[in-house]
Amino acid sequence: MELCPDIIEIRKQFPQLAETVYGRPLVYLDNAATSLRPVSVVEKWTEMSYRFNANIHRAVHFTANVATEEFEKSRNAVAEFIGASSAREVVFTSGTTQSVNLLAYSLGNSSFFNKGDEIIIAESEHHSDLVPWQQLAERKSLKIKVLPIKDDGTLEIEKLSDLLTEKVKLLCAAHVSNVLGIINPVKEICEICHRNGTLVLVDGAQAVAHLPVNVDEIGCDFYVFSGHKMFAAPGTGVLYGKKELLENLPPFLAGGEMIDTVNWDKTTFAAVPQRFEAGTQNISGVPTFIPAIETVKLLNNSKISGETEALKSYVFQSLSSDPDILLYGIPKDLSKKIPLFSISVKSAHHEDLALILDKMGIAVRSGQMCAEPLMRRFGVSGMLRASFAQYNTMDEAAYFVKSLRKAIDMLK
Repeated sequence: MELCPDIIEIRKQFPQLAETVYGRPLVYLDNAATSLRPVSVVEKWTEMSYRFNANIHRAVHFTANVATEEFEKSRNAVAEFIGASSAREVVFTSGTTQSVNLLAYSLGNSSFFNKGDEIIIAESEHHSDLVPWQQLAERKSLKIKVLPIKDDGTLEIEKLSDLLTEKVKLLCAAHVSNVLGIINPVKEICEICHRNGTLVLVDGAQAVAHLPVNVDEIGCDFYVFSGHKMFAAPGTGVLYGKKELLENLPPFLAGGEMIDTVNWDKTTFAAVPQRFEAGTQNISGVPTFIPAIETVKLLNNSKISGETEALKSYVFQSLSSDPDILLYGIPKDLSKKIPLFSISVKSAHHEDLALILDKMGIAVRSGQMCAEPLMRRFGVSGMLRASFAQYNTMDEAAYFVKSLRKAIDMLK
């Protein structure tokens, strides 16, 4: 199949796509784990490391001023990208995991939770959206409640109202499941929860590269995501929080930069977001958010989006029609799913399939995908996941389907 000029030019911006694996062209389908990085991101990363390596917000010399300016320009860009009302609502972290842990620690150390309060967590959540709250629940004598999913992978929203009581202080749900690829109705969830006085944390790690995100429109209280899943440098992440909520939370880490005044008897803390950014930040990594955001916008133009939708439909139909394959995450409306596909095969172990596909040059994920309770829900020890990005082509999709079929036949 002939590639359109847009895809050809876009793929040139991702040098890793030209690599070979075992003598075969690399077909990278592990984008849900981490996306590849374009030249523009690597160049910004390199520029900051080679030319403007200085600590931020502190010294008055030229290089430190440039580094600080680049860092804060990225905060403004992220705020605009997600529709935050102020850049002060954007806290930089090392990734989604740290963002959730920061929030769990700070909420736990505030007066927000009382003994016996409850937290609702969606059944399809990543461990990072579950374990920090379990640990907090043990420390504060809280209760974890589960918002279940249906067999097709969609959330049982109709059960949410029954789960909500006056004791439910927080609900955690992914914008897009990292296993099922389903786009959850987070706006509706926020509306239902807010009527109960319950705050909502949305995990956007799998959403930001595929969907337009507007936190004001969604209505969430907190939104978290990682840079490395949206083409930015690893070790970068974001915690968005409504300003009035962040201002009432104690800091997560203590040390340099997060203080206002320090005395032997008392320390006061900086205003948000600096209150939550103790110590030396990712000076070279955070500025890559700007070219990464530009890349996301480029890849989500109407022409590329149309090709991605066609690819998604083709892979979905191919997998769901194969009698040997059990596909997870099957919404009635395919527009409610990103091009991410998790499967199991009765006659083959997921890791064996992944190893064979690797020999064919195809990079996929196998295992529990950091969602062990979800694996248990579906009665499997693990799954095989193929997650596509907008730079993947229909030819690669067809090669994946053909190679998967061959791998299954080899293991029968």
